[in-house]
Amino acid sequence: MSRSAGAGSGVGGVGRARARRRGLAAGAGALAVVAVAIQFVPVDRSGPPARHEVDAPPEVVRVLRAACYDCHSAATRWPWYARIAPVSWLIADHVRKGRRELDFSDWPVIDFTAQDELLREVAREVEKGSMPPSSYRLAHPQARLDGARRDLILDWAGGDIPAQP
Repeated sequence: MSRSAGAGSGVGGVGRARARRRGLAAGAGALAVVAVAIQFVPVDRSGPPARHEVDAPPEVVRVLRAACYDCHSAATRWPWYARIAPVSWLIADHVRKGRRELDFSDWPVIDFTAQDELLREVAREVEKGSMPPSSYRLAHPQARLDGARRDLILDWAGGDIPAQP
């Protein structure tokens, strides 16, 4: 048996290790090129101008701004990481879908029947703990709806708090 025929030893083993490192380096280089290239894919972060304000007491509006407005209004605050792909694509998609479901910037022009249904949906989602989503709460601790803030939104959505005094 020749020396180079041994398992993982000799010149053949060294050559395979070099080839494997070259392959890994090429793969990492290609991944880096793709990571840079996707930064040039435009993401639409535009939205309609903020037209209206929700007709609610100031303390309710404060909680809505902290917990809901980034996805459910024209007053979206785009964090720095919303400019880095592919995260930017996910955030823009969440905001687009959120505005489509409920846009507080349109609240005063939504008919009362639709407002009632939206308020019931707000209450259902808040009670289940699915709004704001856990991924959003993780990055935005001020958006957590627990305790008094949760109760305030549930009371408002349930009609227990008048719109404006």
